[in-house]
Amino acid sequence: MSATHILVVDDEPDIRTSIQEILEDEGYVVVVAENGEAARHALRERRPDLILLDIWMPDRDGISLLKEWGEDEDLPCPVIMMSGHGTVETAVEATRLGAYDYLEKPLSMAKLLLTIERALQAERLQRENVGLKRRTPLVLEPIGRSAAILRLREQVKRIAQHDTWVLITGEAGSGRETLARYLHAQSPRRERPFVDLSVSGIARGNAAYELFGSETGDHVHYGSLEQAAGGTLLLDEVADMDLEAQGQLLGALDTGSFLRVGGTEPVRVEVRIIAVTQRNLEEEVRAGRFREDLFYHLNVVPLHVPPLREHSEDVPELLNFYVDFFTNHEKLPYRRFSVGAQNFLRNYGWPGNIRELKNLVQRVLILGAGDEVTQNEVETALGSPQPTPTQPLEGMVSFDQPLRSARELFEKAYLEYQLEKHAANVSKMAKEAGMERTHLYRKLRSLGIEIKERR
Repeated sequence: MSATHILVVDDEPDIRTSIQEILEDEGYVVVVAENGEAARHALRERRPDLILLDIWMPDRDGISLLKEWGEDEDLPCPVIMMSGHGTVETAVEATRLGAYDYLEKPLSMAKLLLTIERALQAERLQRENVGLKRRTPLVLEPIGRSAAILRLREQVKRIAQHDTWVLITGEAGSGRETLARYLHAQSPRRERPFVDLSVSGIARGNAAYELFGSETGDHVHYGSLEQAAGGTLLLDEVADMDLEAQGQLLGALDTGSFLRVGGTEPVRVEVRIIAVTQRNLEEEVRAGRFREDLFYHLNVVPLHVPPLREHSEDVPELLNFYVDFFTNHEKLPYRRFSVGAQNFLRNYGWPGNIRELKNLVQRVLILGAGDEVTQNEVETALGSPQPTPTQPLEGMVSFDQPLRSARELFEKAYLEYQLEKHAANVSKMAKEAGMERTHLYRKLRSLGIEIKERR
């Protein structure tokens, strides 16, 4: 695992050496550059985690470099400006161009170290916020106390201490990304980047650009492998990667280096790979859609996330978690799920797994009313098919009989249907039928309908 990489750009040798020695004593890996051209070369060799940039240099000033690096996209990393002859206008301009902070020379080393620490922390928080906005909510660990989830968490804690590649399988929405993030958080790489690359979202032919980045003149675009340097790269739906990209990825990870698109110098990379898929990769290999050698590399440590229907005892805890989340983070009204609703949801099939459960909670909090979420409400929200008569009216009631007899047969069929629909809840039946409860009880008895048998 690589340490935090800092690039120091300053034309004064004494300052460069002093900063380098102090930062290396703090455990950072430091590369120095004496001017703008050397800084460009250092950026081509490797993406730094932070840049300390002097403003006044003989060949190209720091403000111009800052403009150049942020011209087509965001700055490659946090940049802290340094100057012994700065003005307020210069500091404002540097901040406008994206610099994290501005320090005056002579440098206070205590302030420098604190500013570096805060800049790196702000960068980590920004990456986490991007994840939160893209996939809300970002669950910190697999939720549940079932035997399956407890066993899975223990497996992940053991695996996290080793730098092996990991293959996570499971159905869509089952919590595979949550497990990958939990693994990263339990590992020694937890302070380094976690980069999520959605393979299925890459346009055909663009995989090399997304993975390895590109070079065009002095401009460098850093791909996902460099963004995740020293940390973890999650390849989401890895089975969607085309064969050419699979071969390029395998070559890069075998040799520990790669060429950016348009580049000529190899770039070293050290990263942990977690691959996620809902497909059977062995079947994909047999069908010729996935490289066998890459499969064996990825399958060093396989983990399987069970579908929610296989650990349905965790449903109540998941419901409580998402109610709390949406209440606290989206200011939705708090509502509790009734015992009947929870029991119904424990026995529901959950084809969309945890993602479907999360969406259900959000829906009933937005659209529902009252303190309690009822079983009927969740059935409606899920679009569960309601019981319907198995025969048309003509098949249930003969028209060749007295009206009174036909009416009794119809009433019995109607109330049987309502009893089934509302799971023998007489209050709900009475409300829908427009009858008083006492009158409804008498009618059920007179028609020979036994309520207890339906409970």
